[in-house]
Amino acid sequence: MTKIHRQMKNLLVTGGCGFIGTNFIQYVLENTDFDGRIVNVDKLTYAGNPENLAGTARRFGDRYIFEKVDICRFDDLRRVFERYDIDSVCHFAAESHVDRSIVGPGAFIETNILGTFNLLELARARQDRLVLFHHVSTDEVFGSLGAEGFFTEQTPYRPNSPYSASKAASDHLVRAYHKTYGLPVTVSNCSNNYGPYQFPEKLIPLMILNALAGEPLPVYGDGRNVRDWLYVSDHCRAIWTVMRHGATGETYNVGGANEMPNIEVVEMVCDILDELQPVAGPSRRDLIRFVKDRPGHDRRYAIDFSKIRESLDWTPRETFATGLEKTVRWYLEQRRWVQRVQSGAYRRWIEAQYH
Repeated sequence: MTKIHRQMKNLLVTGGCGFIGTNFIQYVLENTDFDGRIVNVDKLTYAGNPENLAGTARRFGDRYIFEKVDICRFDDLRRVFERYDIDSVCHFAAESHVDRSIVGPGAFIETNILGTFNLLELARARQDRLVLFHHVSTDEVFGSLGAEGFFTEQTPYRPNSPYSASKAASDHLVRAYHKTYGLPVTVSNCSNNYGPYQFPEKLIPLMILNALAGEPLPVYGDGRNVRDWLYVSDHCRAIWTVMRHGATGETYNVGGANEMPNIEVVEMVCDILDELQPVAGPSRRDLIRFVKDRPGHDRRYAIDFSKIRESLDWTPRETFATGLEKTVRWYLEQRRWVQRVQSGAYRRWIEAQYH
């Protein structure tokens, strides 16, 4: 079979000021042979920070463009497609925090489903020049595994939270637009990401920052819920590999081969911090507190990524130990970034700058 080599010139990245989007834009511009232009559209919710890419904007000039746009606003999005002659899309933009979806599911339905629909409609309107629509999704759409087995690309969808249900719906829309309209699409379903620029509501950065502050480390239930952890740069490399070389219409699971119970993740964070930034007295493990489990908490996720390994020659480079130490060191070195993203005053400044 002839290997696919897609060439993209005007790449729209949605949600590029968020955690994975930021890392992806940096990866493509700094570490690949892509010589086109990236247009980053982001609504700048609490988790979106354009300052993440300030250095990228300075280094790459007009090859990186930011537009403050809500993907739920069709006409604003259409103007971006037309102004920049978009020929490819990498779709990250999503409400993604499970706990927030339990409290307020409406935003997840609107952004993750309606926003994806708007993008697909605009891509379909430019189908004569569209190279690819890549949709970034999650392993949470598959539900919960027992003690054995792995999620594959053939695993039936069984989402258990409003977040995962909204992502499942968006996955189905993307597939339907390929089957119904012939839209050139690829989809990737990844395991839990971690690394630089992750907003400190997610498990690893929350534990790092709470531990540094000497605050309790809340762990749901018995702490034995298992996740497969994927370092964000490995994920970005996988996405770009799929976009350049993946078969049109196909889905690829992306995993880190790093299954770990949550309690062990938290203990490793404590141990790394105790080594890198020692404190007098007991270990930071003493800060761990077990709290009431959240509703619908899936017990185990694990990814079989043999398809992307065998067909596209991708494997993760980071082990959980190496990736976690890099992550902890980044948060130790970027305390100013942490303080700024957590500051209400900073959020108001962002809103004023990008009104």
